[in-house]
Amino acid sequence: MGADARPVVTFTGARLAFGDRILWDDLDLTIEPGEFIAVLGPNGSGKTSFLRVLLRQYALDRGSVTTTDAVGYIPQQHAEDDADPMAIRGRDLVGFGVDGGRWGVGLRGRARRRELVDRALRAVDALPYADAPLGVLSGGEQQRLRVAQAVVSDPGLLLCDEPLASLDPTNQQIVVELIDHRRREAGTAVVFVTHEINPILPYVDRVLYLVDGRFRIGEPHEVMTTETLSELYGSDVEVLRVNGRLVVIGGEDAHHCAAETDSGVARSGGLA
Repeated sequence: MGADARPVVTFTGARLAFGDRILWDDLDLTIEPGEFIAVLGPNGSGKTSFLRVLLRQYALDRGSVTTTDAVGYIPQQHAEDDADPMAIRGRDLVGFGVDGGRWGVGLRGRARRRELVDRALRAVDALPYADAPLGVLSGGEQQRLRVAQAVVSDPGLLLCDEPLASLDPTNQQIVVELIDHRRREAGTAVVFVTHEINPILPYVDRVLYLVDGRFRIGEPHEVMTTETLSELYGSDVEVLRVNGRLVVIGGEDAHHCAAETDSGVARSGGLA
């Protein structure tokens, strides 16, 4: 991006609270075009609420936030999940992103709509099953389609709420690479909420870590450290690197930091 490119997101002195519960306070954060931000933290720390502020669903209690007009969104759950999965084709799912509705401005014209849908399908290599019902597609194939749906309107900001949930490691890698390719090719900023940093660690520019009303912002090597996480959690938390992967081990007061094991060897830094 050029030096004169404007930030995609700017938080200034931002505070979000629900009653007496403060999710964060005095948050200053600027996200540049093409930047990949990971939002981490335990359940209930405000990760999804952070996205909802960016989607204008939640209003700040104090401070301000400005965002680009064009926002793509991959939510945890989708309205079509309650519909008959055999009645919705892959092409239909991507077309919802063109139609707009809640998340964007609708685009008219059948020819133009088909052109945009096909372009998005091609970008995620999903054309071969574009006309298949969702119910016959694998989780990885469905997630490719949801990435296509989120980028079909050419957003400057892509919000991802746990897009790797329930995917095997191979499909996690595929989905992350699709998102990373999009941000590199189009300069789209990515805000990626997840419990697990390892699949996205090679792509992340900065981490926003939320816990118990506190936060830290910085590059992964600055935030994902024993000292920083111990300070945030207020108890002993150890961060290790094992074969290039982060392993987060918490004490009794940080039981939500757990490391999965495989044959007795720590392999993952899952953050529940």
